[in-house]
Amino acid sequence: METAAGELSTALEQVVSRFAGMVRAVGLRHGLSEADVDEVMQDVRLRLWHARSTAEKISGAPASYVYRTATSAALDLIRRRRARREESVDIALVGEEAVRGANPAPDVALEQSELMDALTRTIDGLSDARRPVVRMYLVGYSRQEIADLLGWTEAKTRNLLYRGLEDLRQGLTRRGIGPEIAR
Repeated sequence: METAAGELSTALEQVVSRFAGMVRAVGLRHGLSEADVDEVMQDVRLRLWHARSTAEKISGAPASYVYRTATSAALDLIRRRRARREESVDIALVGEEAVRGANPAPDVALEQSELMDALTRTIDGLSDARRPVVRMYLVGYSRQEIADLLGWTEAKTRNLLYRGLEDLRQGLTRRGIGPEIAR
């Protein structure tokens, strides 16, 4: 008779091997290399193990659950890589600002903080379909990258983005935030 840990490990490997092709396809569809796909596969193992702690629950994992887990793992890997890239750029910029002494005055820092809070609240008020597209666009993703990451067509992404940006503009205007009119 196998131990509980052995049963868990066996069930986990059976599910992963049963859905390995699907997990691999998810990774490749998101433009990941073979090494990255292997990392996604390992992440799927860990997520299944954490979320479904018994051999019975792991064995009963439906394909849709494994698919969503693989998609989430692939997107998280992409986000981590981008965050590291942005972090290294931010560190370089902070170093340049420190050399130049570019610390904003307290009133400017407060104004920027309040603006970011208003922007965040307004984005949080967007519809569920438009919110992620607008957030991704504002942090620098292109429309095509957003479409690829979300598995949507470019047309759907473009439509949701433009409508979401219009909703954002209107929401900020209602909060009294917008371009100043030159007189």
